[in-house]
Amino acid sequence: MTKEEKSEQTLCPCMSECPITYALSILGGKWKMAIWCALKKDGPTRYNDLKRKIGGITNTMLSASLKEMEEVGIVLRRQYNEMPVRVEYSLTEKSATLYPAITAIAQWGRELLEEKERGK
Repeated sequence: MTKEEKSEQTLCPCMSECPITYALSILGGKWKMAIWCALKKDGPTRYNDLKRKIGGITNTMLSASLKEMEEVGIVLRRQYNEMPVRVEYSLTEKSATLYPAITAIAQWGRELLEEKERGK
């Protein structure tokens, strides 16, 4: 896909780059929000602990998702020079700015689930 084709995919109907589409390209996918939530709840976490907390995620998906999140600056990977080597993942300050938006989405989802349970 060319740069121009990729750019066209993120255009709003008003023909400017869509910030919502861009944000969702960073946070989208099945596992990234689960990773974000686990790190938000528990703070710095080692890879295997994170994998245990996120049921069903494969090593490949966890590794790829963490790498993508690190590349955009919402996850920090810290390697300690110990034997054996210890690596921890945590959220960055940039990621902390997501909390109000995620909370609002969670509330919206909670309301939809309640409506669903009531049979609407």
